[in-house]
Amino acid sequence: MEGKMFCFQCQETAKGTGCTVAGVCGKKASTAALMDVLLFSVRGVATVATAMRSAGKQVPEDVAPYLEDALFATITNANFDEDMLLLKIKSGFELRNRLLFESQRLAVQVPRVEEVRWHGVPADYLRKANSCGVQRNLNPDVRSLVELTTYGLKGMAAYMSHARHLGYTDAALEAFLQRALSDLTVRDLSLDELVALVLETGHWGVVAMSLLDRANTSSYGSPQVSRVNLGVRNRPGILVSGHDLRDLEMLLKQTRDSGVDVYTHGEMLPAHYYPRLSTYPHLIGNYGSSWWHQREDFATFNGPILFTTNCIVPPFEESPYRNRIFTTNACGFRNCQHIKEDASGHKDFTPIIEMAKQCRPPQEIERGVITGGFAHDQVSQLSGKIAEAVRKGHIRKFVVMAGCDGRMPSRTYYTQFAQQLPPDCIILTAGCAKYRFNKLNLGEIDGIPRVLDAGQCNDCYSWVLTAFALRDIFHVADINQLPIVYNVAWYEQKAVIVLLALLSLGVRNIHLGPTLPAFLSPHVRDVLADRFNLGTITQVKDDLNWAA
Repeated sequence: MEGKMFCFQCQETAKGTGCTVAGVCGKKASTAALMDVLLFSVRGVATVATAMRSAGKQVPEDVAPYLEDALFATITNANFDEDMLLLKIKSGFELRNRLLFESQRLAVQVPRVEEVRWHGVPADYLRKANSCGVQRNLNPDVRSLVELTTYGLKGMAAYMSHARHLGYTDAALEAFLQRALSDLTVRDLSLDELVALVLETGHWGVVAMSLLDRANTSSYGSPQVSRVNLGVRNRPGILVSGHDLRDLEMLLKQTRDSGVDVYTHGEMLPAHYYPRLSTYPHLIGNYGSSWWHQREDFATFNGPILFTTNCIVPPFEESPYRNRIFTTNACGFRNCQHIKEDASGHKDFTPIIEMAKQCRPPQEIERGVITGGFAHDQVSQLSGKIAEAVRKGHIRKFVVMAGCDGRMPSRTYYTQFAQQLPPDCIILTAGCAKYRFNKLNLGEIDGIPRVLDAGQCNDCYSWVLTAFALRDIFHVADINQLPIVYNVAWYEQKAVIVLLALLSLGVRNIHLGPTLPAFLSPHVRDVLADRFNLGTITQVKDDLNWAA
């Protein structure tokens, strides 16, 4: 499958407008085409499922997990394995056809859109991709709002997938996800209706983050303030990247007493904050930095790497770690072993463990500790102390610097911004954006660290709860009256659902960077700027005047 592509879903999209030959992320045009067809099948499944639900009929239980997994697979840096994508497309069309058969049996009227009617074979996928991808909407403003909603739904699906792995689901949330996909497919929505759907997606994004928070804390305890080791031991190790805590837990259980240590990388760092995971003595620490450093970090680690979710940087052909990569869940990379779960949800990590035993111990690249674990439970315990520091004038401003890290040199802005913030400002962070400043010595205020890390990107939910708690403490009617400003970095679609969640809660004055999304048309940018005062970063010295 050859041809051109068009993708502008991530922050690093080519020339700030869209990737048209190959993805900056590393995906080929053929991979992008398969993802467009996969999303086409997703919309078809969601459309039939929504018609069934609207008619009062029961939707089969396998619809929700399929949609979550398929959407997750199309997130930036998640899946580069075309064979896996083809299987997901095949599963989608089979599921849609099964739903159609059941709808006909039950006399349910199903919209006759292309996503429901088309019956092609793999040889037809490239042609279909040319007509069903991003550019199928000719109106740039409609396209902008459709894609903004779709990317929010992708991020939401990722959070729902993590929660499902731990046994937590929400029927209303599943119904919304399916109905939103159907509305984008079936209805000729006006711009006002599309803006309303964007905000509704943000509302349900809060629900999804709450669901995942409940799943994680119920399974592993509420995060606690923790000092995470950055060094290594002289034993073989396995490096775990991504976001899925259940995979890490299963690996920790299977490596107990094996002589193999386990380390976290990137967004898996916050696993150390959970008390039931930190009890494993062979969970040694965090190795390296954020996702885009993996080519260097993985080469010196020496052992196998397990990707539990997105943030794969395609290794070079000659990369020393290329044959040590394993994937699981929605992510995949060609010629890398994929670990599947059995009917009971169990995964056998024996191939990774046996490989690790044959590898040299990781090379130490740094020493020391970093502190985190300031999720909402810990912050609530500090709320009295924080409120007192604010009343005394010792804390003057909270700056939310959450979101994603990325490769662009302009992201040094966030390090400089953190370094130059006045000493009476507290940084609230979550996601891998923290790697731009979490190893700096920025000190404390009245015993409160100036960098409070809540955890992974979904743990921005903690800062939502914190804002509402501070609103009650200081007796203000609007969270925008609080001394909190938002300087948020973004890269991929989980950051999009966080942004939409904040907008749905009425948060204003968000500065998004290092650039505004390419998928926002000029008119849609103006609408968001007018309604929410959404802007972008400029120069550090100028933005410090705004933030501090």
